[in-house]
Amino acid sequence: MLKKINKIKDQFIYDLNKVKTIEEAEKLKKSLLGKESELSQILKSLKDSDINDKQAIGIASHELRTFIAATIVEFVARIKKEALDAKLASEKIDVSLTGTLARFGTKHPLNIVVEEITQIFTEIGFDVLNGNDVESDEYCFQKLNLPVGHPARDMQDTFYIDEETVLSTHCTHMTARVLTQMAKDENFEGNYACVAIGNVYRRDDDDATHSHQFMQLDLLCIGKKITFANLKWVLKYMCKRLFGEEVNIRLRPSLFPFTEPSVEVDVSCFKCSGKGCSICKYSGWIEILGSGIINEQVMLLNGMDPEKNTALAFGAGIERIAMLKFGISNIRNLYENNVQFLEQFKFYGE
Repeated sequence: MLKKINKIKDQFIYDLNKVKTIEEAEKLKKSLLGKESELSQILKSLKDSDINDKQAIGIASHELRTFIAATIVEFVARIKKEALDAKLASEKIDVSLTGTLARFGTKHPLNIVVEEITQIFTEIGFDVLNGNDVESDEYCFQKLNLPVGHPARDMQDTFYIDEETVLSTHCTHMTARVLTQMAKDENFEGNYACVAIGNVYRRDDDDATHSHQFMQLDLLCIGKKITFANLKWVLKYMCKRLFGEEVNIRLRPSLFPFTEPSVEVDVSCFKCSGKGCSICKYSGWIEILGSGIINEQVMLLNGMDPEKNTALAFGAGIERIAMLKFGISNIRNLYENNVQFLEQFKFYGE
């Protein structure tokens, strides 16, 4: 019997080496450990065996059963692991391969200028307002001393939506709205300062320095003792912060319907330090904005008493500031979304 048991074991090892699948392993196990298997028949015949052989045959039979069961379990586990390893290998992602290089966005030069202006004026207590794209004729023209028939209201300059509504031709309409609101506010103490930034639209032929749509900054500072000296300080403070401490300003008399007196503001060329170059057209100065003290008629049209309060104001093009600040020669570069152009500002301010 012991020889028979050893022969079953040897045959099992031989047959298992030929097995390739889990199903074949389970079938082999059943053939060796099932009720009708040869090993089961040996165990059943123990009752007829010699009493001296029973213990040895019983131990050998049970050891073989345990060996077969454990070996089959190990074989099945190995087959499953090999299958899993093969699946993982087929689905493996090689992270060492070069992937698609994603471009990082950059700050737009116009946003850079807007952020700088916002920071400059919020630091000294100004509110920052958003201009309206669409405005009424009343606030865009009439309340700013631009009555019906004024040349600036000509259809050549303004986009009319209807007879009473226009696309904003300047951001100064926010000055009219603020003055009107302050005049109606019973709690207004007579002092307020803000900057408004918004899109403006004009019927203009697009070229290197002109666009039918651009951005404008408009500043208003109202108080009981506002003078021209305050205007000069604000202008000088902003220009030095935007273009550098070495920059100087020059004021030239001008004429605007919103302000009286009015001045054009020039800054000394920050490229050649006033010596003359292509940027300043060899004059040493660059025109940057128009400004002045709010016209008494504008104050009255918006419900303010010019005897009690005065105000200073100026307006500047954001694109013009950006073009001067960064040496941009064509305004269209600011709107064409050219990646190579925009990447020049990737590390600005770092």
